[in-house]
Order: sequence, then C-alpha cells, then structure tokens
Amino acid sequence: MRRGGPFLALAAAETFSLSGTRLSTIAIPWLVLSTTGSPVLTGLTAMVEMLPYVVAKALGGPLIDRAGAKRVAIISDTASVAVVALVPLLDLFGLLGMPVLLPLVFAMGVLRGPSDAAKQAMVPDIATLAGVPLERVTGVASAIERLASTAGAAGAGALIGLIGPGQALLVNAATFAASALIVAVGIPGTRRAPDTRPAERASYLDDLREGWRFLRGDAVLVSIVAMVAVTNLFDQAYHAVLLPVWTRESGQGPELLGAMFAAFAGASIAGAAIAAAIGERMPRLTVYTVAFLLTGFPRFFVPALDAPIGLVFATLAIAGFASGFLNPILSAVIFERIPKPLTGRVTALNTALCFALIPFGGLAGGALISTLGLAAALFLMGLGYLAATLAPLALKSFRGFDRTLPEASGSSCAQAPQPSGR
Repeated sequence: MRRGGPFLALAAAETFSLSGTRLSTIAIPWLVLSTTGSPVLTGLTAMVEMLPYVVAKALGGPLIDRAGAKRVAIISDTASVAVVALVPLLDLFGLLGMPVLLPLVFAMGVLRGPSDAAKQAMVPDIATLAGVPLERVTGVASAIERLASTAGAAGAGALIGLIGPGQALLVNAATFAASALIVAVGIPGTRRAPDTRPAERASYLDDLREGWRFLRGDAVLVSIVAMVAVTNLFDQAYHAVLLPVWTRESGQGPELLGAMFAAFAGASIAGAAIAAAIGERMPRLTVYTVAFLLTGFPRFFVPALDAPIGLVFATLAIAGFASGFLNPILSAVIFERIPKPLTGRVTALNTALCFALIPFGGLAGGALISTLGLAAALFLMGLGYLAATLAPLALKSFRGFDRTLPEASGSSCAQAPQPSGR
C-alpha cells in the first residue's frame, strides 16, 4: 500500500459520511418543520438525535482503544445504513409519524457517535504513515470535511425540493455504506500502543476514568471544552432551528437553505486549505481568536436585522472562511497534548464534552422563537456567542495553544514518529 494510501482512504470515507450527514441535518429538520410547523418539535428532534450521539461518543473511547478504530468505524457505519434506510421506507408507506421518527433519529445518534470518534482517533496514525506535520494533516482533513459539507448541503437542498426530505435520506444511507467499504478496504488495522497498567486494573471503567483524569488535569483542554461546548450549543440552534425557520418565514424553500449552508461550507474550504498549507507556521492563538470572532455572532445579528438575502450570504461566506482555520488548530493542539495510549478515550471524551450542550441547542432555539420571536432569538443567541468567543482574551490557559509539549511524545507526528473538531 502506498504511503499516502491510508490517508486518501480516510479522506474518501470522511467525504462520503460527512456529505450524507450534512444532507440529513437539513432533511430531518425540514421534514419535521414542514409536517408539523413547530419550531419546538424541530428542536426536540435534533435533541433526540444529539443526546445519544454525545453519550455514545464519550463511552465509545475505551472501546476504540481496545477493539481498534477501524473495526468500530466499520460496524457503526454498516449499522447506520439499515437505520437510516428505514426513514425513506416508512415515509414511502405513510408510516413516518413523530412517534416513529424519534426512535429512528435516536438510533442514528447512537451509531454516529462511535463512528465519528473512531475516524477521528485514526488521524495521528494516518499522519505518522504520511510523514507530514500534524497541522497539515488536520488542515487537509478539515478542507475535505468542508468540501463534503458543501457538496452535501448544496445537493440536499436540490434533492429535498425534488423528491422530499424523507426520500432524500436514501442518499444518506448510501454514503454510510460507501464509508464502511472504503475504511474496510483502504485503511490498515493500526497496532494499539501497549498499556503498561497492571492487567487487573485495565477494565473499561478504568479506561474511562483514566481518560477523564487526564482531560480534567490539562487546563488547555478544559478551556477548549468549555468554550467549544457553549458555541456548539448556539451553532446547533442556528443550524437546526433558527436558520430553517428564518428561511421558511422569508417565503423560501429548502433550496435556499441548502444554498446558505453550502455558501458557509464552501468558503470554509479556502480557510482550511490555507491552514493545511501554512498551519504549522501560524500563531495559533491569534488566528484562533480572530477566526472564532468572525465565525460566530455576525451570522446571528445580520438575519436578526432583517438584512437582504445577499448580505446574509456574504456574512455566511466570511464566517465560513474564518471557520476553516478552527478545526486544524484545535485538532493539532488536542492531539499533541495526549499520549498515544490514551488517544481513543481522551479524544472521544473531549469531543463528547464539546458536544455536551448540542442536544439542547435546537430545543433552546425553538423555545426562544416560540416565546420571544425569531428576531429576538437570533439577537440573544448572537450576543451569547460573542461573549463565549471573547474567552481566549480573558483566560490565561489559552496561552498554551502556542506551546508545544515535549513530554507528549507520540502525540504529534511533527515531533515524533508516533503521535481531530469543532
């Protein structure tokens, strides 16, 4: 197998799975909103998917370290094919009411959590095989993620308008199948780092506790978790409820919603590409802070002011470009701080905690719209986003972004032969 073959395989698998996931994040809210007209039920559906996603992702870390990331990714994606395919099948026969849809999206979350965590845990080994700096690998991975999100969002809007949101999920099922096949064929099984603990202590709960102890003892990782968890709550409200409701109240359809998501994701490709090319030379904390400020609150304030659609698109494009720098920086900082034997459990736990508030974002957005109106909901959440993104200027722990840890040998391929976001 060529040296870069596993990275290309992981990139292709991520492209398929992320394209399908982006499609479902547009199709499912639009399905609920168009059939019930309720922002609260739309937010509830998002919560039912994301809550098990977060829990499964956190609990899956030790399983990834023990069973191997490749095996977990294949099994999770294969099971997702069957679950996701049930949505269009039941929709075809008129059996897809809310009591049926909610358990299905719950199962989607349970399966997607370990799958995403497993693919993320593969990144340090893939970077080692490719022999390039970790920032470059995470930057390329982020660019691919943004490209897949662009294609998925643009295709989702057109597809939903053509065949409906329920039937559009057939494509999502196909993308999971493609992802499982590519991982199975194109990525070698990586050897797990030896665990030096006594055998009697190496239980699943011990693994989980050790990952938690390491994470809470690192001030930089704790700061990342706190900041990203808060901003992810606002992002989920924006994507799952606020923007779909704004689109619907503007008299537009899913095509415009997909185009707006595509504008954001498409512009982010340029940012991620720059991060991939020169990421290791950028001042991490400065770029991270400025990028987060541009990515966040303007997306909420501009539509709250009833701005023209063109200005909304321009704001999304600027925000998207800035967001392209975030995941490469975050992934590099996180990976280089984690010892290799703990990679699966700590990265999964870190990501799960960053996602901990996401299940409540859609519900919070729907509740705010129902009580205060759309404009007030957008403004208040934008204000909260602004406050969260000022954290790097106030907390000293963020200064560790620009400090490389020599003791974290094996966690950064830029420094050692053995070493991903928001």
